[in-house]
Amino acid sequence: MKPLSFCPLLTLLFLPAISDAAALDDLMPVRGFCIAAPRPDNVNNFVAFIDHELASRKINTLILRVDYNYQFESHPELRETNALSVADVKKLVAVCQKDGIKIIPQINLLGHQSFRTHLGKLLTQYPEFDETPWVKLPTEYKWPNPDKLYCKSYCPLHPKVHEVIFSVIDELCDVFEADAFHAGMDEVFYLGEDRCPRCGGRDKAELFADEVHRIHDHLREKNRRLWIWGDRLIDGKTTGLGEWEASYKSTARSIDLIPKDVMICDWHYERPDPTAVYFAMKGFDVVTCPWKSASIAVEQTDDMLRWRRTTSAEMQPRFQGMVQTVWVSAETFLRQDYAGKGNPTNSWNCFQAVFNEVAKAAPSSGEK
Repeated sequence: MKPLSFCPLLTLLFLPAISDAAALDDLMPVRGFCIAAPRPDNVNNFVAFIDHELASRKINTLILRVDYNYQFESHPELRETNALSVADVKKLVAVCQKDGIKIIPQINLLGHQSFRTHLGKLLTQYPEFDETPWVKLPTEYKWPNPDKLYCKSYCPLHPKVHEVIFSVIDELCDVFEADAFHAGMDEVFYLGEDRCPRCGGRDKAELFADEVHRIHDHLREKNRRLWIWGDRLIDGKTTGLGEWEASYKSTARSIDLIPKDVMICDWHYERPDPTAVYFAMKGFDVVTCPWKSASIAVEQTDDMLRWRRTTSAEMQPRFQGMVQTVWVSAETFLRQDYAGKGNPTNSWNCFQAVFNEVAKAAPSSGEK
């Protein structure tokens, strides 16, 4: 890919005045960006993007959805084709350390083990981990479908699954020098299926909570924090949020069963539903995660700023900030959204709106 050109000075001219770091951290502790990890031939472009764009907006958290886009040594059979090398990762680590950005690598756990007609690496290499082996991927994907297939899940009670996933989690966190890990765990449609010989008939809330506990406890052994998406912890019917942004699978009760130091990433893209308050009231730290609607994202940002300012002393620290999400590849994002091509309703314009709003709310460096 042709290297991208940047004009950092021009970028900064269009940014509102940024406060000093301490004031900004007090205003909004987590200022994040979440995107798929780049492919090797795009690492240099992505490093430049981090250095010129994320750093200039005082972004301090980068969630990289790596999954199996890394040359694992512990389980080389799980490597994707053309995966990141150690040297590639260290370029990303170096620029983030220089710019004061914390990297949080992600591997989708429990759900999202397939997508449409494509089976992910874990179940390709270990088909015995499949929660629903009787559900075959179609040659042409449609929703809805008779199998209620969105994405496959692994069975959390398979006796060998954690041996594999914990190895790759540890290796990924080590190479990224990370003190936190994002486990995904969103949009789980298959869990505790009746035909599963291990977890059929089990309480789905307990199954989900137990899996969160296992991952959390493993990470804690090395002083790492678990981050997850929050949708499975919300009752989709009671709230009217539906089965994507919340759960129809009876997992909502697990909110009272998981450790309180799990960071919750609360995502809503069509409306600024204030469910971050629910998570904070349950005792969790929470970040709000927009996608592509700038107007909705600005409302969410203003809500987060207001909650940090007006709620009780106990609640305020739990409202941790904003994390912009990007749901295309890093390559497509840089080539399309960031380049200003295509639909103006996109993640780059949304990102700019969010962090311009944060910058406007922050006192400038000259204010007392």
